[in-house]
Amino acid sequence: MGMPRTGKLREGEKVQFTDRKGKKITEQLVAGGSTQTDHGLILHDEVIGRSEGIVVTTVTSKREDQINKVNPQRDKDKPWKAARAIGGWDYAVMRPRLADYVLSMPRGAQIMYPKDIAQVVQLGDMRPGLNVLESGAGSGAMSLNLLDAVGETGHLTTIEMRPEFAKITEANATLYYGRRPEWWNLLTGDFDSVAATLPEHSFDRIMLDMLDPWNRLEQAYRVIAPGGVLIAYVTTTTQMSRLCEGLREAGCWTEPEVQETFERTWKAQGLAVRPDHQMIGHTGFLVVTRAMAEGFKALRKRDRATKDTVTDVDSLTDEQRQARLADLELRDISDRKLRRVLRDLGFQVQMINYKI
Repeated sequence: MGMPRTGKLREGEKVQFTDRKGKKITEQLVAGGSTQTDHGLILHDEVIGRSEGIVVTTVTSKREDQINKVNPQRDKDKPWKAARAIGGWDYAVMRPRLADYVLSMPRGAQIMYPKDIAQVVQLGDMRPGLNVLESGAGSGAMSLNLLDAVGETGHLTTIEMRPEFAKITEANATLYYGRRPEWWNLLTGDFDSVAATLPEHSFDRIMLDMLDPWNRLEQAYRVIAPGGVLIAYVTTTTQMSRLCEGLREAGCWTEPEVQETFERTWKAQGLAVRPDHQMIGHTGFLVVTRAMAEGFKALRKRDRATKDTVTDVDSLTDEQRQARLADLELRDISDRKLRRVLRDLGFQVQMINYKI
């Protein structure tokens, strides 16, 4: 059995210390151990065996016999060092939420933010009991959430190309659960080679976090069940565009849905109620699609025959570009509306001249 993440705090568990300013420190409890803070030491023995929600006070981390006796003035010239040694600072003790753990865990690759992970779980319809395939483990942020989503009644298969990242992911998952999850199969290698060894139509969901997901659609379709959800995380507009066009060209995936999520926190203190000055803006795009049954083509919305949204304008000759300029406009405007706008603007300019 692993860590229950309930009840009394135990040695080996990760806990989160939060001070009155909201600064958080995540640390693993060790008997006889301590955590260095900006305001002294937190002694782990004062936490082990107690419940969440308690408040612990730091103790001094610099005794008199540790002061520089050869040059005591050196310590006095650096008062910030002395301030860090002073105890008496309070920290609340809680078990970290999964979102807290993900943001604080050791990482080798850039992790997905909780705002994107939450959307993957919701839009990908990740539920207990499902069989899910993930490619691109990174440091394990997405893997941990998928393991939680499918639960012990489901199964997660993760493919990671780099063995060192796979080791980081495995270690982070083991620390979080207190054991290596039995409902998880972690494989190393490139996606196409590993996926080729997996049974056909055996996965309910697929999550892709890689540089070129449009090159992996053939094997993805082979292993996903009809109606299964494929969701991909990409960071640039060029990646997003290539993936969408690849899905449409394949013909066996439904029309892709694309979205990104912004996150903005708020300050709410008395009459000071306003958005915080900083926010988490663009981190990536989520592209969501579903697999059609074999032998059936996806339904597509028909583009207007007079509007070419595919041909690159730079590939046209000057004559072709001039002839098709209207078709390539991003926003259409009728001649009637254009005349009205020009008439209204002309009248407003005349009024300015009249007043002058």
